[in-house]
Amino acid sequence: MYLCKKGGSHPISTLLVTWVMLSNMLYAQSNPSKVKIDKSLDSIGRTVLGEITLISTRHKFKIKSPMPAQVLSEQQLKKLNSFSVADAIRYFSGVQLKDYGGVGGLKTVNVRSLGSAHTAVFYDGMSISNAQNGQVDLGKYSLDNIEAIELYNGQKSSILQPARGLFSSNTLFLKTKTPHFSKTKKSQVKATFKIGSFGLISPSFLYQQKLSKKLALSASAEWVKAHGRYKYRYQKDGGYDTTATRQNGDITALRSELSLHAKLKGGGNAILKAYLYNSERGLPGAIVANRYKHVQRQWDTNIFVHGMLQNTYFKKHKLLVNLKFSRDYSRYIDPDYKTLEGALDNKYYQNEFYASIVNQYTLKNWWSISLATDYSVNTLDANLYRFPYPTRYSYLGAFSSHMSWNRFNIQANLLGGYIDEHVKYYQQGDNQYVFCPVLSASYQPFNTKKFRVRAYYKESFRMPTFNDLYYTFVGNSSLRPEFTTQYNFGATYISQSIGFLQSLSLQADVYYNHIKDKIIAMPSSNLFRWTMMNLGEVDIKGLEANANFSFQLPSKTTLNLGLNYTYQQAIDVTKSTTTYGDQIPYTPKHSGTLTSSLNWENWQINYSFIYTGERYSQKANIPVNYVKPWYTSDLAFTWNSKFLKMPLKIGIEVNNVFNQYYDVVLNFPMPGRNYRLNLSLIF
Repeated sequence: MYLCKKGGSHPISTLLVTWVMLSNMLYAQSNPSKVKIDKSLDSIGRTVLGEITLISTRHKFKIKSPMPAQVLSEQQLKKLNSFSVADAIRYFSGVQLKDYGGVGGLKTVNVRSLGSAHTAVFYDGMSISNAQNGQVDLGKYSLDNIEAIELYNGQKSSILQPARGLFSSNTLFLKTKTPHFSKTKKSQVKATFKIGSFGLISPSFLYQQKLSKKLALSASAEWVKAHGRYKYRYQKDGGYDTTATRQNGDITALRSELSLHAKLKGGGNAILKAYLYNSERGLPGAIVANRYKHVQRQWDTNIFVHGMLQNTYFKKHKLLVNLKFSRDYSRYIDPDYKTLEGALDNKYYQNEFYASIVNQYTLKNWWSISLATDYSVNTLDANLYRFPYPTRYSYLGAFSSHMSWNRFNIQANLLGGYIDEHVKYYQQGDNQYVFCPVLSASYQPFNTKKFRVRAYYKESFRMPTFNDLYYTFVGNSSLRPEFTTQYNFGATYISQSIGFLQSLSLQADVYYNHIKDKIIAMPSSNLFRWTMMNLGEVDIKGLEANANFSFQLPSKTTLNLGLNYTYQQAIDVTKSTTTYGDQIPYTPKHSGTLTSSLNWENWQINYSFIYTGERYSQKANIPVNYVKPWYTSDLAFTWNSKFLKMPLKIGIEVNNVFNQYYDVVLNFPMPGRNYRLNLSLIF
């Protein structure tokens, strides 16, 4: 049994004492009859207590939220030259996106240097997980059907959510478009066609049908095809400099979704969703040792069925139920790697059953509590030699309390988890007990709703993946979970209508994270056999700052500006190692973004700029591992009009305007200047 934090007085006792003292003190100073309860909607339309959503030029800030929140709405997403969810989240502060290049390249997110496995991804309120390798490829999720993207450091502040969302160090919520109809319209179709550089062709459609007053159907599909060949520059010390063409970067993919939306008698809602993603792609590989061509191939099929129900059946009570079954298939072929049976041909079959029940009860008009219980079963089959065929049973529970007054909000969570691991062959499974506390608060120090400060303390963990534990010649079944401790203090200021400045929003946070028992790979008897071990510790100190402005200019012209800056010092503090005190791989100390849009009548011009500072590709901060800074500029022109009284939108995008050659991941070159044409019609 492991506690998220050991030694001295445990934070659970401190958390509870502080919680009781503050609540009693503030309650004595407040008149409950005059307390105003603020409500807003969460990512799938549920009512959330104690948050106010204010819209800035680019982000929505939930000013009462004790957790830093960044949101890109549908309108804001349209102003970014983004093809997938992965492209859009690059504009969030504190985020490093690992992009292996091209339309079909793997794209994973790393928030505040905790690692991609510490960020939970939710799709319409249901988590997307991968017990095999812990990676969620965000390049698979198109923006055509996305209504909003929300990123929360720590966790979402709503206590009406599955326990899995509270256990993660960070959470990313993707919300698809909900059907909305006018009084005279019962159906609508949006057709989009994209064509661009590197052979990109991508038609998509979204169909919404009103079946009754309380029932609606939504169906969407998208097909993506690209050959993925683009020019890049390859340089080496000693004067070697050449321009080559990226090979084996093709992709053919199909995404389809079918959703049934229902409004319930108690004022709640229900969703039944079926999802399918199928793709075949080439894996271009790293450009090393003058090798420019790779022949590896990968096939993926992801299917899931998800049901959600949220409603109120008696006074002061709310119920949230989620059920999901998913099946993921992946196949990897490497003709260059020969086995006794021929070319390497690995197949993986991953299944998950997930169920979650959350009960929330309002004790007072300022105090709510909830209990969330999750149960999941993960299995993994493969055609690998000496594969153990693992099964993981996960039991998660979260008891939460949220108290809200006019100027003060406080939330406490006590998280408990039991992981039971079984394997069929060769090794012995293990189990883990984990308890973690969370305490967060936000406060309005002055008699104005424009300014608010917040802070949180959170302990969390992530289980080793099946690959970490059981992969042939690599896995270590005795691995312990990685534990993280997070501290954050921040403030938000929002103002409206100051002369020609229509709106202003400022947000800043300082934070400290510590990772204990970090899982790392160590070479064993030879470089083909590695051992996974709990050796690493990492200290992460950072600063995030966001500023957003909206200006009203003459001639009915509006200008929106957004600025993001991130400073991170992520240091390896593992004792008795040669890399003690070095910045961990692929973590720049300085990074930032600028976004802008100029709107005049039916025309819109968008410009965005991304900068990522110098980094190191390996643990040792030595010259041979140095990775140069990179930056890109993207430009887009959009025209909105009507065709036969139907809304028509035409957009032209120029990405990487100045044709910069750069690597996000060393030796995986990114495309130079490229173009995209978008046409969409609603009828």
